[in-house]
Amino acid sequence: MTKYWKVDPDTVASRGEELSDAAVLLRDGDTVAFPTETVYGLGADATNTSAVERIFSAKGRPSDNPLIVHIADAGQLSDLIEPDSVTPDHHTLMEAFWPGPLTIVLPVKTGGISPLVTAGLTTVGIRIPDHPVALELLRKAALPIAAPSANSSGRPSPTLASHVREDLDGRIGGIVDGGGTGVGVESTVIQLVDGELYILRPGGVTAEQLQSALSAIRIHEPEREDVQVSETPRAPGMKYTHYAPKGYMHIVYGDNAEAVADWIQRDIHAAKERGESTGILTFEERASLFEADLVIACGSLAEPEKIAQELYAALRRFDQQGIQYIAAEGCPETGIGQAIMNRLRKAAGHRLVRV
Repeated sequence: MTKYWKVDPDTVASRGEELSDAAVLLRDGDTVAFPTETVYGLGADATNTSAVERIFSAKGRPSDNPLIVHIADAGQLSDLIEPDSVTPDHHTLMEAFWPGPLTIVLPVKTGGISPLVTAGLTTVGIRIPDHPVALELLRKAALPIAAPSANSSGRPSPTLASHVREDLDGRIGGIVDGGGTGVGVESTVIQLVDGELYILRPGGVTAEQLQSALSAIRIHEPEREDVQVSETPRAPGMKYTHYAPKGYMHIVYGDNAEAVADWIQRDIHAAKERGESTGILTFEERASLFEADLVIACGSLAEPEKIAQELYAALRRFDQQGIQYIAAEGCPETGIGQAIMNRLRKAAGHRLVRV
């Protein structure tokens, strides 16, 4: 039976006893879902292979998909990574974005964590989350915590505790309900190689922010969305379909917004004629242009951060309404828009229509 704790993020630092039981579960090798500033994570002791196995089992997650390790303090790095592997550029990024939605891939220390966490790679992704509940739980557990998103593998990531319960209730040790998350999409995953920065997964820290922090460094943005079936991905979210609703979904985009809207409406009308229940994922400025069984305005184009916050909940709403056929409007791929489109492409199985 899954245990459940309701925790107020505003008072957790002064009433930390609320998380004591959850911390004990983690130390005992069980799994606990908890909120971060990005999405809810499903945590387990990163040094305990049987505990990490429980993550993969509960989620139905492929074992060649590495996990991100969450820590409360940069002082824990020495137990996890190879000595002298943190460069001045790494320190700059940590000072600028930790705590926060930035995962840094570093050489893993032999024996430092379970090999299941790294999926056999010689590197590990590490971050410090910027959420009072997550930080307090990490401090109380006094462990490095491996934590992918707390959802069934392939489903939209959870931004509310109710999403976690929907997917994993009865399959994990506990759920810490700390309210809604803030960023709404997962962390940016980066790796520094030979003095250059590679974005392995776009997320809550944008390429522009990274470039501002390291103005002299060349930044390589992702050139492809997937890896070959035979490859082990270097970071979570680079392989397999992710974030997907149950219905068929595709993305429609183009330079002419009116043409995009016309194409979507014709496409949805054809789906209705086939007898399918229909949905449209769009934005506040454009929702009135469309008719379907369910039209969801996912934030405003003027505030892409709001789109990111609402994206996964919107995708889950299509499932809740039993929508079979979904057309999603694309958004500009600047700033956090890059992360939004990355998630939409994966949710749509890379089915895109350019108008």
